[in-house]
Amino acid sequence: MSDTTQFATFSLVLLVFWPSYNLVLTLFVWWRPKPGGPEVSSRHPLHYWIIIPALNEERVVANTVRAALALDGARTPVQVVVVDDGSDDRTPHVLAEIDDHRLHVLRRNPPEARQGKGAALNHAYRYVRDLAEEAGTVHRTVIGVIDGDGRGEPGMLSEITAYFAHRDVGAVQCRVRVHNRTTLLAFLQDLEFSCVVDASQSLRDVVGTVGLGGNGQFVRLSTLVGLGAAPWSECLVEDLELGLRVHLSGQRVRYATHATITQQGLIDVYRLMRQRTRWGQGNLQCLGYVPKLVRANHVGSVALLEFLQYLLTPWLVAPMTLLITALVCINFYAQLSGNAVSGITANGPNALPALTIWSVALVLPGLLWGFVHRLKHDDEPLWRCLAVGLAYPGFLILGSISTLRALYRHFAGRNQWAKTERLAEKEPASKRMPKMA
Repeated sequence: MSDTTQFATFSLVLLVFWPSYNLVLTLFVWWRPKPGGPEVSSRHPLHYWIIIPALNEERVVANTVRAALALDGARTPVQVVVVDDGSDDRTPHVLAEIDDHRLHVLRRNPPEARQGKGAALNHAYRYVRDLAEEAGTVHRTVIGVIDGDGRGEPGMLSEITAYFAHRDVGAVQCRVRVHNRTTLLAFLQDLEFSCVVDASQSLRDVVGTVGLGGNGQFVRLSTLVGLGAAPWSECLVEDLELGLRVHLSGQRVRYATHATITQQGLIDVYRLMRQRTRWGQGNLQCLGYVPKLVRANHVGSVALLEFLQYLLTPWLVAPMTLLITALVCINFYAQLSGNAVSGITANGPNALPALTIWSVALVLPGLLWGFVHRLKHDDEPLWRCLAVGLAYPGFLILGSISTLRALYRHFAGRNQWAKTERLAEKEPASKRMPKMA
């Protein structure tokens, strides 16, 4: 087989695989996992401690704390711990103005402060652990993590409690949405979290490989105690790594498809790329867990393949997106200039149909997810959903560039932790939440 034929065959496989993969994934958007497993009968409610890491969060922390305190219920009592990680803005003053006995503010000062989100979470974890050990409530305590811009939906803890009623569940991850999706870039992130990631997590729930995210993760205190004094590490995606450690401990991580955390989307391309670069570096760091997953007797073959898939996906999507985009651009160039590239571009009357097919392959997945967003959430007009679908390939290209930057930074040894900056909020949290699907 000639090189030209091999490339043509590869291109055909790529052309079919990419839209087909997205089509199959959309089916899991409507999949609703149920708790299942051996239920633990208990007359005592779970104690929820919500940790909010805060570094210069004056713009958002008041709404976040009030929304977290509002999750309190008769069967889901809530305490909130804010870790002020050396803020030098008005964050301490904003927190001081909130008068509620359920709010605990822990101040970290330099040089201990600003050592990364994992260090801040570990500080709060040890505080909660010591109180729970003194009260004898370790096995009835759950720690949740909500970022400084996060908003928990009222009633969400009831669904989470239903999962924790089963003895094999060590952690639960909530669904994430973006509440400031008025701009195209922020809406693209909502499409990603509420559709693509939602479907992926539902699929992972089926095979037992759910990943933990930075916002909306809930973990049994007893599970964290089993992981030592510092369950969260210095990894740039400390949430993903914690999820892998929970899986390796033999406990399940479940995905709550209704319980929703909303957060701010980034509206600046540079900041988005900086965030995604950090995520890409963190994924690289987590590849070190692959040998442990391979050796784990309780990790089945299908689960292992799925673990490998989501650890390696950023490194597969990046070249795939860039390759498809390059092929479309080359075919456009060939069509306009008349200079065909043998084996890559079609000639003569086949040129225009080939260009059309490649263009459809590039934009079809985005349009598909745009329709899914409209059907699933019904909180945005159809024209916006179609517009964001058309822009989705560009969003993937930004992610691909960020992945390549992550690769460079990783091998250059540049592993500094970069905090995502917040936007000012004027409206109360209750008025900004999208309705739950």
